[in-house]
Amino acid sequence: MAGEPQADCLFCKIVSGDVPATLVRETDTTVAFQDINPQAPTHILVIPRVHYADAGSLAAAEPQIAADVLREAAEVAAQEKADATGYRIVFNTGAGAGQTVFHAHAHVLGGRGLNWPPG
Repeated sequence: MAGEPQADCLFCKIVSGDVPATLVRETDTTVAFQDINPQAPTHILVIPRVHYADAGSLAAAEPQIAADVLREAAEVAAQEKADATGYRIVFNTGAGAGQTVFHAHAHVLGGRGLNWPPG
């Protein structure tokens, strides 16, 4: 059921503390932690504590928690000092877009040039 923890979800296990992660921030509705395969000097994941497969389904079902994820992404960027030079917030949706864990999450990337398009 959407919103409920999923036994086979890596990010649900991080939320519950069953899988360790390098946490950088926590709120009542979100958890932020270091990406294990960073693509920039600052690469933090911000996830909702509730389980939804992607950002669109989270926003449709629980818009306030989706807003919390975005607010926390900005807080993480400030905490990591990425806001001084600019940062990117990325939500990948679907395997074709690079989503590998099907629990909504925002990537906060910064600390280097992030010109668009990537490459």
